[in-house]
Amino acid sequence: MTKVSFTNPKEIAAPMGYTHVVSIESPKKILYISGQVSKNQSGELVGEGDLEAQTRQVYSNILAILRSQGASFKNVVKLNTYSTQPEKIAVTRSVRMEFIEGGNPPASTFIGVTALADPSFLIEIEAVAVLG
Repeated sequence: MTKVSFTNPKEIAAPMGYTHVVSIESPKKILYISGQVSKNQSGELVGEGDLEAQTRQVYSNILAILRSQGASFKNVVKLNTYSTQPEKIAVTRSVRMEFIEGGNPPASTFIGVTALADPSFLIEIEAVAVLG
């Protein structure tokens, strides 16, 4: 039997109009993590104008979501990154390496965009993870 769960971890800001993570268990558990932006637990923007600070907050949010599901970045199989500053990809890669270790990094796509949902957001990252 397939079980689908919709979860919004309390460690990050409550979403409006979407769920932070949808998990599917049958028999493995698959997490589809919504695009995360640079908001802290209180919903405040972190790192205005600072791609490195925003990227670090985004990865911290993803880590909080993963932990809430009993997972870690070792379970992540796919990352999609959207940035309004694609010319600074080295900055995002550097921060990513603080969170993703080991010899099997996830599949990854990096897309430069002209805008995100809020003009203050410089980066948004979504992830897929598999457990079990």
